[in-house]
Amino acid sequence: MAKRIKYTVHGEVQGQLEDDNFAEAKVEGEAQGDNEAIQKLLKVLESGPPAASVTKVEKSEVDTKEGESSYATA
Repeated sequence: MAKRIKYTVHGEVQGQLEDDNFAEAKVEGEAQGDNEAIQKLLKVLESGPPAASVTKVEKSEVDTKEGESSYATA
């Protein structure tokens, strides 16, 4: 069964200059898929890329959207 989450990833990226658009150093998004796919995504979000330091990942479940049942990760 598909579920959808809304997430916000907080942290710092090495070498990023402070800019009005990025002052809070966060990335927001939504993802929809089965529970296993959502859990895999959350693990990736919690670790972040090599040049980043993730300090917190906030997530909440939201209503699924018709026609969006899954996603793929690389």
